[in-house]
Amino acid sequence: MKSKNLFVVVSLLLVVAMIAGCQPAAAPATQAPAQPPAQPPATTAKPYIPVISKGFQHQFWQAVKAGSEKAAKELNVDITFEGPETEAMVDKQVEMFQTALDKKPAAICLAAVDSKAFIPLLEKAKAAGIPVIGFDSGVDSDIPVATAATDNIAAAAAAADKMAELIGGSGEVAIIAHDQTSRTGIDRVKGFTDQIKAKYPNITIVDTQYGGGDQLKSTDIAKTVIGAHPNLKGYFGANEGSIIGVLNAAKELNMGGKLTIIGYDSGKQQKDAIRSGFQAGAITQDPIGIGYKCVEAAVKAMKGEKLDKNIDTGFKWYDKTNIDDPEIVAVLYD
Repeated sequence: MKSKNLFVVVSLLLVVAMIAGCQPAAAPATQAPAQPPAQPPATTAKPYIPVISKGFQHQFWQAVKAGSEKAAKELNVDITFEGPETEAMVDKQVEMFQTALDKKPAAICLAAVDSKAFIPLLEKAKAAGIPVIGFDSGVDSDIPVATAATDNIAAAAAAADKMAELIGGSGEVAIIAHDQTSRTGIDRVKGFTDQIKAKYPNITIVDTQYGGGDQLKSTDIAKTVIGAHPNLKGYFGANEGSIIGVLNAAKELNMGGKLTIIGYDSGKQQKDAIRSGFQAGAITQDPIGIGYKCVEAAVKAMKGEKLDKNIDTGFKWYDKTNIDDPEIVAVLYD
């Protein structure tokens, strides 16, 4: 009897266990959603300053680029250095400026191809609280908080004085410049022309032409001018591309020793011509200093520091007598 009762009890326990096993499992206790793993604090990005030049066509701009990159490294900011393919591409440079504005930079450095074309965009920059620093070539506006540049009127006047000295104070001379829209083109022609008119009544400027800073175009222009004026005694080229055009034309026309050639800026071809005596000399700027000082001014502007409106980066006359002097070598480039 006992064994029968034990069998019944065991059987009941088995049935209960089987029924319990068929029930759905209890839902787990609700847990808070998992949190993403903690991230290290984001590193603060360096202030960004786009540097928009007039071009990359000449070694002058590469020297400006080197100066701006030196300043960026020392002052702990990020820059980009860009420019249109030629110094005649106003629309392309305007587009570059608009793209730079869209990136909301800390400041912008601009060497304007056209002194008037940027005024609407400068208004936009001002409204957005983005300071603009001019370099090399300014604009017809008070919006840029500063401009780092050569005093081009004074420098071109010095070139005129040298021309007058070398041609004996009388005779016919011509000018070729890069453009009549940028402040550098306008001021260098004005500085040279005004000085000749004011101080040297026996010197006549027979022609002023513009070659866009393009060596080939400037060569063709210079050949035409020289051919049209057989008594031409002097030629002033107002930037690197312009003066190389004059040198090419003078060589093709066998004008060595017959024409006093005065240039602007530097570059290997011009330096070689000065050393050989084919070119009388040139005005040199300080392109590395221009690049450095524009970025330096941009950093000060973004911090709200007061700046001089015009930052004079200086100029020097050089010829074969001083081309290898340390103070001249420091501001020349190949």
